[in-house]
Amino acid sequence: MAQQSVDHHMDLDAHRRTYSAFIRGSVALGIVCAYVLVALSSFAFGKSLSVFIGFAGLIIGCIAVTIDARSGSQRWLLSTGILVLFGLITAVNVG
Repeated sequence: MAQQSVDHHMDLDAHRRTYSAFIRGSVALGIVCAYVLVALSSFAFGKSLSVFIGFAGLIIGCIAVTIDARSGSQRWLLSTGILVLFGLITAVNVG
């Protein structure tokens, strides 16, 4: 049994891939939470077409986060740009 054991403590590449995937997933989850927050604000305080704007922004935002997560970029520009635009549209609709 001891002859078949494998020494895994030197597998630094696997550790870096796992850590990178964890960080990428955490950032994606944080951005999706921001989309949900803006959508809930639109649902609660919007004046006209608030439900449509909220759901459309949420769906488009989730698609943008998926594209950014799959692209491998570290900057998340598409997701944050659409989030800012969604927030501005919601702010105009609330005010």
